[in-house]
Amino acid sequence: MTQNAGGGSGGNNGWLIGGGILLVLLVIFIVQNTADTHFKFLFWSFTLPLWLGLVITAVVAFVVGQFALMWRRHRRRKARREGR
Repeated sequence: MTQNAGGGSGGNNGWLIGGGILLVLLVIFIVQNTADTHFKFLFWSFTLPLWLGLVITAVVAFVVGQFALMWRRHRRRKARREGR
């Protein structure tokens, strides 16, 4: 029996490194875009600093992605239970 050189869960390190790189790139992008910007959403119209709009968008995208992953896992578990 062999163990992974990095220990732990092996394959997850790539996702962690990739996510860290994307996070650093997002922070750099946000820091470089600080001007006030006019936003229109449905019937609302408002002005925000662009960095705040980017942070809000990134957080919403992350939350939606997490819900999508949870839903996918739930469906797989449900299908596995029904297959028994």
